[in-house]
This record gives sequence, structure tokens and C-alpha cells, in this order.
Amino acid sequence: MKSNNSPIKEVIIIGAGAAGLMCAIEAAKRGRSVLVLEHNSAVGKKIRISGGGRCNFTNIHTKPDNYLSLNEHFAKSALARFTPEDFVAIINKYKIPYHEKKLGQLFCDESSQNIIDLLKKECGLYKAQILLECRVTEITKNKFFHLTTTQGEFQCESLVIATGGLSIPTLGVTDLGYKVAEQFDIKINPCRPGLVPLTFKEKDVQIFKELSGVALDTIVSFGKISFRENTLFTHKGLSGPAVLQISSYWEPRKPIHINFVPEKDMASVLKSHQAEKITLRNFLKDYLPSRLTEILCLRFFENKPLHDYSLERLEKIGKELNGWEFIPQGTEGYAKAEVTVGGIDTNELSSKTMESKRVPGLYFIGEIVDVTGHLGGFNFQWAWGSGFAAGQYA
Repeated sequence: MKSNNSPIKEVIIIGAGAAGLMCAIEAAKRGRSVLVLEHNSAVGKKIRISGGGRCNFTNIHTKPDNYLSLNEHFAKSALARFTPEDFVAIINKYKIPYHEKKLGQLFCDESSQNIIDLLKKECGLYKAQILLECRVTEITKNKFFHLTTTQGEFQCESLVIATGGLSIPTLGVTDLGYKVAEQFDIKINPCRPGLVPLTFKEKDVQIFKELSGVALDTIVSFGKISFRENTLFTHKGLSGPAVLQISSYWEPRKPIHINFVPEKDMASVLKSHQAEKITLRNFLKDYLPSRLTEILCLRFFENKPLHDYSLERLEKIGKELNGWEFIPQGTEGYAKAEVTVGGIDTNELSSKTMESKRVPGLYFIGEIVDVTGHLGGFNFQWAWGSGFAAGQYA
């Protein structure tokens, strides 16, 4: 039998990450009594490690096209109401020095701890309470939501789930949010690791293992989706920004294509030099890292003088250099994934408030929702935007 004497808060938020803390600040600004429950011993563990410890806290070029979801329109409302400029205004309020690294990515000059401190100060300023090392063990709903936790019983009018996804389990991730959705019959779209390195099949490991550490500018494509950034060879497979980006879209057993020389039509280049005596390997060293050139010539193209290749063969080699086909074995999984693709079906939620259409007073925000950003600060902007949206209504 539940005790009805447990403290009643207007808003309880489970999860003290980026989305949860933003929601807490905004709800508390409205004069709501807010309690944030965090099962870890500190807030913002994912914030702390992001961006190599400098926190890529937003991207100034954020637009709906930078997100994937089964409902491509869902994120538009929250992103429009809380923009990168809005978050930068908070950064400036606390005089946190930052810089643009590339492609609109904003990073702290000093440390991601600056962002965590900012969020904690804002929570303190508006009297949002944070309870650490508090694990929720049971949730029920009558008039109020009733939470049983390792630090006692609590009740609330509005319950916000900001528990994050399944990526980076070493940070103490939990599937609690998904269990809450299941408990209240809220649909969850299939989840998978996103922004994650891809692994080679065994035969490709044997061929390319000596390239570990080699990086080059590429265009990586899956179907009609493509990204131009660096690709990095690892001892297990492929990583680097372009590969991480495409991994969120990649489907098992299907090929990705890598353009190793984005600036050139290599079929035309090779055919125009067909009369020359220079060997293919030496010729390609002007266009590719030498170790990659050696592997390709040793394993796939041979290494003859250009005049010993037919025009048809040079055309084929050129097309392969501009569209090398890989069928990955898989990914490195949630352990190395930066985000979780999939999650709470957006058709279950109001895009304006993030509230469940099925369960009044229940909200889902941040990574647990089926909205996944590209690499480069977009997932933080979704956390701020969705947290802000729920905080206006919870």
C-alpha cells in the first residue's frame, strides 16, 4: 500500500543530463516546484566527456535537416522555439569563453565543466532541487504520479523522463525510461547505436589492418545520404566523422560507398595519363595516403606503368577510387556509440510540449525520443530544445 504522505512536487524530472536540467530550469522559472532525480553521483556525466572534455554544446547551423526520425517534422517546433542563439545567450551571461571549431560547432575554450556549472547555477537560481544517487524503483499513477526510490517516496503532478539512450554504458546508462514507456503502453521505435564506428568483415581486417591510424578526406554514402568529412581506418574497421555520420543511417548487410578522392573524377584523370610510364602506385601517391595506395595496388589494382593498363581498366580503377564499396560486418555497438537512434515514437508525443498524448502529465525529452542529431553539437541542441519545450508546460 502506497503512502499518500510522501512529498508532492509539481514537477519531477528523472535524469540530470542536458535535457533534464534544461527542463528543470525552465519549469522552475515558471514558479513550479521542481525535483530532479539522478541515479549517478554527479550530474551531466555525458556532458563532461563530450567534445573531448570541451563540450560541443551546440551548432550555429542547426536546422531540422540535421536530425533523423521516423517523423521528420517532429523536431521543428522545439528547435524553432529554443535556438543555438538562445543557448549562446546563457553562455554569454556566465561569461564562458567558447570558440567555433569548424562547420558551426561551438566548444568551450576551457572545459565541459563550465556547462555543467552553468546548469547547476541556473537550477540553484530558480530553486530547482537535485537529488543525487537516487534510483527510481517503481512508478504508479492515480491522481498523481507516485515514485518509489532508494531515497524515499515522492509524488508529482508532472513527470518528465530525461533518462537518455543506451549509448556509452560506462556512464551508468539505464533502460528505465523505456520501461516507463512500456508500462504506460507508449510505443517505442526500434533502437540501435548511432554515430558509431563500423567494423570490417574478417577478410577486410586482414587486408586493411596495416592502415590503422590513416585518415583522409572522403565522401561516405549510404543510398542517397552522404557526408563529406574525414574517414579514419582503425584496427577494427572505419571511423572518423564521415563514417560516424553515415552509421546512423546504415542498415545491416548493405554496402556503404567511399569516395577516396572527392575533388577529382579519377577515371578521367587516369585515362588522361594513360600514355605515361609512371607506375600506378607512384601516380596515386599524389592523391591518396601512401599506405592506402600501396594496399590498393598490392591487393586490387596491380602496380604496372599506366601505359600497360587499358583505358577500360583505368576507368574501372578510377570509378572504384570515387566509389569504393564496403559491406561492414556491423558496428562497435553502444559501448562506442555517441547516441541512440530510435526511441519513443514521436507520434505518441505533442511536438509543442513533449507530453504524452496517452498519459496526461507524462513527458519524454532528449535522447530517449526518436530524434537523433548529426555529429557536431546537434544532439545537445535537441536536448536544450526539447527540455525547454517541456519546461514551458510541465
